[in-house]
Amino acid sequence: MTNPMQAKKVAFKGHKARHFLFETDADGRVATITLNRPEKKNPLTFESYEELGDLFRALIRASDVRAVVLTGADGNFSSGGDVFDIIEPLTQMAMPDLLAFTRMTGELVRQMRACPQPIIAAVDGICAGAGAILAMASDFRVATPEAKTAFLFTRVGLAGADMGACGILPRIIGQGRAAELLFTGRVMAAAEGHAWGFYNALHERPSLLAEAQKFARSIADGPWFAHAMTKKMLDQEWAMGIDQMIEAEAQAQAICMATGDFRRAFEAFAAKAKPAFEGN
Repeated sequence: MTNPMQAKKVAFKGHKARHFLFETDADGRVATITLNRPEKKNPLTFESYEELGDLFRALIRASDVRAVVLTGADGNFSSGGDVFDIIEPLTQMAMPDLLAFTRMTGELVRQMRACPQPIIAAVDGICAGAGAILAMASDFRVATPEAKTAFLFTRVGLAGADMGACGILPRIIGQGRAAELLFTGRVMAAAEGHAWGFYNALHERPSLLAEAQKFARSIADGPWFAHAMTKKMLDQEWAMGIDQMIEAEAQAQAICMATGDFRRAFEAFAAKAKPAFEGN
């Protein structure tokens, strides 16, 4: 008998994106998204914002992808919103349209956090504005020593409160450091970002993408149902008191203990073998 819920799953290997590059490894477990407008340092457009949000929303039904690498082409991550394709039109819009835009950009972050696959941002060169937000919204961040990260919204007369930055960034690097970056818009150097915990690791430019994909593969080959649960709990527990946290994790762990992966891991340990995780 066909499982109707499994029938809803879709393979993303071979998926074609319109406004960025999308590819997977041989078995589809690790997907790599590349922002691909190198002539302008990979800025975002209205279309790429929307398509990225749609893609991360759709990944909840992926039958193959278990981890995602997000990167930029040709030595830069992303310069943020395209000055002429986005910033200039925004200066001509009325409030209702501006609110529709800011809600659309925020929805991209919401979908990045909601998709079950861990996201690894591989950052080189310029990582500014909305580009810095995409790195921030990822689950892990690795960078080159040349990476320059700036939440530069105040430089164009806007608040540092953009796409969840005032809520998410302090949880990564602390309130005081986040306030400094969001008020000043200054550049955070790669070594500084690593010391502050924004970047998990630094790699030389030639090896950055390979190292990010290697790490993504290690995640993808692990207990990926349990990884999805960890990601969800990391997000949900932001708004919980200690009693709620303990109860939520008790329920989450009991769910994971009921999976075949938990049983197979025990059996592999007993047999002194490597477990094969199947996500069920």
